[in-house]
Amino acid sequence: MEIRAGGLYRPEVVSLLRLHLAELAQLSPPESVHALDLAALTAPDISFWTAWENETLLGCAALKALGDREGEIKSMRTAPAHLRKGVASAVLEHIVATARTRGYRRLSLETGAGPGFEAAHAFYRRFGFADCGAFADYPAGDPFSRFMSLAL
Repeated sequence: MEIRAGGLYRPEVVSLLRLHLAELAQLSPPESVHALDLAALTAPDISFWTAWENETLLGCAALKALGDREGEIKSMRTAPAHLRKGVASAVLEHIVATARTRGYRRLSLETGAGPGFEAAHAFYRRFGFADCGAFADYPAGDPFSRFMSLAL
């Protein structure tokens, strides 16, 4: 598996991100879907990576710089044909290593709160993430959002 910076506009990456947004739209009301679209993922404060096996896309993820030595995981997604093959773990390990190299003291994320997100919650807990309060510009008290963070 090779993790590469960029690749956002490759057709297979665009398709995976569209799938990601469509699934989130089915699981949460529109005001509680905080996933970034393609244009937002090109912002200068965002680093985007893709995971590949030769020319087969395995997954993607982004890291948003929040300031005050903190970062946020965004757009973490494994291609459906490659679930449970270690893709998400490899990508998350890459993000954590990058955050440490940058001197971040904390990594946070927002994900959904319903049953459709339980696998994601368990995954992040395995890496040491714990529940936390709303951060950055997220509204507190949204029953469809769950916030987690990892002290680095």
